[in-house]
Amino acid sequence: MAPGSALIPRLADLSPGTEALRYCFALPAHPESVAGARELTRTRLDAWQLGRDVGDAAVLIVSELVTNAVVHTASTRVVCELSRFGERLRIAVQDQGHPSCGPRLRASSDDEHGRGLVLVDAMSSAWGAHDAQHSSGRIVWAELSHGVEQPSGTDRPC
Repeated sequence: MAPGSALIPRLADLSPGTEALRYCFALPAHPESVAGARELTRTRLDAWQLGRDVGDAAVLIVSELVTNAVVHTASTRVVCELSRFGERLRIAVQDQGHPSCGPRLRASSDDEHGRGLVLVDAMSSAWGAHDAQHSSGRIVWAELSHGVEQPSGTDRPC
């Protein structure tokens, strides 16, 4: 089994040789922290050599989830965890307090706000939310499937 963490419980059985990587960071729950979350995510995913398309989607998802945590909760900090298990990337964002109804998809509107989870839904292979197990708050997560990008000039083994 893949080891769990404070944000993500044990997820799935990993076949032998499957690489599991995790990266976690916490930021103050301020609007300017959203840019920091994007930058930290991009830097880590580049180091993990994920494809640009997956990286762009992940950065957008992190931006939306962190924005929601900052805007819609009474948090003082937001924790983000990126996990790569084989060809899956999981993004989890934990806040410290949530409204009783939790995150919801909203019907499209002309308003600039309210479409973040619609984007997360469209860009991810799965997403959801649950109460944090050992603290107050909620964890909202999304998963992306990816292929590992190989450095130029090298071929993937058969």
